Amino acid sequence: MRDTIIQAMETNRSEYYRISQFIGKNPELGNQEFKACKVLTEELENHGFQVKTGIVNQPTAFEAVYDSGKPGPHIGYMSEYDALPEVGHACGHNLIGTMGIAAGIALSKVIAETGGKVYVYGTPAEETRGAKVTMADDGVLDHLDVAIMAHPSDSYVKSGSSLAMDALQFAFRGRSAHAAAAPHEGINALDAVIHTFNGINALRQHVKDDVRIHGIIPEGGKAANVVPDYAVAQFYVRSEKRATLNPVVEKVKACAEAGALATGATLEISNYEYSYDDMITNEVLSDCFTKNLMELGISREQIGEKSGGGSLDMGNVSHRVPSIHPFVKISETPIIAHTHEFREAALSDYGFDGMMTAAKTMALTGLDVLTNAGLLQQIKNEFKKGNL
Repeated sequence: MRDTIIQAMETNRSEYYRISQFIGKNPELGNQEFKACKVLTEELENHGFQVKTGIVNQPTAFEAVYDSGKPGPHIGYMSEYDALPEVGHACGHNLIGTMGIAAGIALSKVIAETGGKVYVYGTPAEETRGAKVTMADDGVLDHLDVAIMAHPSDSYVKSGSSLAMDALQFAFRGRSAHAAAAPHEGINALDAVIHTFNGINALRQHVKDDVRIHGIIPEGGKAANVVPDYAVAQFYVRSEKRATLNPVVEKVKACAEAGALATGATLEISNYEYSYDDMITNEVLSDCFTKNLMELGISREQIGEKSGGGSLDMGNVSHRVPSIHPFVKISETPIIAHTHEFREAALSDYGFDGMMTAAKTMALTGLDVLTNAGLLQQIKNEFKKGNL
């Protein structure tokens, strides 16, 4: 069956190249990925998957399933396909979207023998309002026995952790006035924003080392001689664990409330993007992925351990389903995500070869879960223990 999976992947190689290039050269922002959604779901339908689009009230989200008709585990692959403003697919989501369907299709070729079901989930807007958050919250993924995806990088890295994150917006409303002739008549909303930044800067001394707080002022007034009556600050607040993050978020909100109190402005607090939970890697599943990667010719010395990182909506999935999010090499030289160089690597032949290696590894890992009841039990035991 392993040979069948590899052969199925290679037989369809040219089609996967076409799809990854098409998505890469037609970048679409989050929740606008209509072209990407169409090309991915059409390929899945061509291989016998039953597809539902528009799930969780997001038009570019989808669920695709291939049912063996026999009892067995449910294997889930995650596809991402949103681009970034200005730099396009500089996070390699054209590859992530394609490798998700490639792994699912390859595994579907042997599922008549193993039993179970193969699912591919199209998850829009990972960069902003990630659909995996809604899918996790709504219980859409709870039936899965495992959830698997991989991310492009400049090296092979085991699945690790990510930072829990809340995206906070503070909108202050004051009262405009002539800044020279009648400043006493005004309430300066921008001053409230500045007080908020100063308060947060003081707070940094009293948080744990893993906490990150960084923000911008998208609106701060229109003219220097007019007291700003409206100003907005936006912050990402992050920490290694959700349990650590929540009390920090309350302290950050208090800084904004203090700014409003000090200036007389009113304050509206909201989340301008979805909150992401920390990634909990299932180590048993991760070791299985690493074993398969090595069997495809990647040496142990080439596979690093994850350190540092940002936030991702796969973290929310990992709190509901045993999950992994390893990294695979798509560049011969060091590159940084969200740059033009990363985008070009994601469109290169070398990058595509890396994507194919990842897709094969994902499919083979799914096969191991389908055929090894002991492995699946270990995965479940670890997940249960981690969620007690």
